Amino acid sequence: MRTVIRRVGIAVGLVAAMAISACGGGGGEGGGAADEITVWTADTLPDRVAATQAIIDRFTQQTGIRVKLVGVEEDQFNQTLTASAAAGDLPDVVGSVPLSAVNTLAANDLTNSDANQAVIDALGANTWNQSALTLTREGDRQLSVPSEAWSQLLYYRRDLFQAAGLPAPTTYDAILNAARTLDTPERAGFVGATAPGDAFTEQTFEHIALANGCEMVNEAGEITIDSPQCVGAFEFYRQLIMDYSVPGTQDVDTVRAGYFAGQAAMAVWSTFLLDELAGLRDDAMPSCPECTADPRFLAENTGIVAALQGPAGTQPAQFGEVISWAITSEATAEPSQRFVQFMMSDGYVDWLAFAPEGKFPARSGSSPGATDFVDRWESLPIGVDRKAPMTEIYPQDVLAALQTGPDKFSRWAYPQGQGELMGASLGEQPVPAAVAAVTSGGTDAQGAAKQAADTLRTIQDGLR
Repeated sequence: MRTVIRRVGIAVGLVAAMAISACGGGGGEGGGAADEITVWTADTLPDRVAATQAIIDRFTQQTGIRVKLVGVEEDQFNQTLTASAAAGDLPDVVGSVPLSAVNTLAANDLTNSDANQAVIDALGANTWNQSALTLTREGDRQLSVPSEAWSQLLYYRRDLFQAAGLPAPTTYDAILNAARTLDTPERAGFVGATAPGDAFTEQTFEHIALANGCEMVNEAGEITIDSPQCVGAFEFYRQLIMDYSVPGTQDVDTVRAGYFAGQAAMAVWSTFLLDELAGLRDDAMPSCPECTADPRFLAENTGIVAALQGPAGTQPAQFGEVISWAITSEATAEPSQRFVQFMMSDGYVDWLAFAPEGKFPARSGSSPGATDFVDRWESLPIGVDRKAPMTEIYPQDVLAALQTGPDKFSRWAYPQGQGELMGASLGEQPVPAAVAAVTSGGTDAQGAAKQAADTLRTIQDGLR
């Protein structure tokens, strides 16, 4: 979460987007000077902005290149990008962007693939996770420089499962049975995202759907989200939400709040939840009855499942996101390349350090075969208002799940070369809309799948 996203931004109008655009300034016509670049970041939480600025200050001190840092909420990325491109005022570099945003840049010819490739070549392509490079490449074009990865997880109350004699919720049947068994008037069996127009809802459902062998598009480029496997995924999620969840629309904040309050036995969230779950962040503290006396109660009594499997799935699958830096088409290339290269080398561990629970390094080491970045990542403390190493809080099975790299992820569209479709669908969010419809009783699973497929086919036709 990050999702997402980790935090979902509140929509602002086009006027606000234009105001952010005016703060930009790439190296194209009318762009900035060669010793100054503008960098957008989707890591907009105040502590992350401060940590990023500290790394930038080191870069400027070493190189003399000044960097103007501008925060852009991830949910506003497309809108802000469109406004900036129309004004001829793109930034030089965008950072903390997921695959969908990278493909939006590429589809509109707004990324400098030669500059991105130059960074990777300078540092050594064989020092990267090769799956991360593949996911950020289209043909012979390197669309971005992959920086880190996070994964989606199913969190569950290990203490409640053990007391009820339930196995870990690794399959559709096990999840439904646990939700049914643990659902009470005071506690839901499960809580998950249902908000329309919300990337967190799509990430949650994609995680669920991949487990059942559901693909948005096949290798021939045909929309397949109305396949039997996808209909099965919609039906499973409908049952889970309508029969065993809490009332009302659920988003990134309410899902976390429900689980933290002890009002849900299971929840889907990203790895970014782990520092908050351990009571290390004051603005998102666990509030369950037991948490008053022991802020780490939930952390000590929570298990996680990374990969899930549905009845139509051939193997367990897990949603994960690769996050990147991308040098834009209007960038002043040389200082932009130096900046990204610094962020992936001298500044890399500090970059990972401000949220290691959600930043598994896409670059394993500083030389071929080395794992020094992964090794250092493992020892980084998590938390904001308080810090503690992950090894002090979580058992080995949790730590192992955190180390799931991009080579273990499943994703819709990107392996089939349909990243442009995913980027183009961000505006309409057809999958969250279908999820909202089926989980509110507005349609059945077949209708939800058809609704999503019809919208996606319309979007796809517009790209041809």
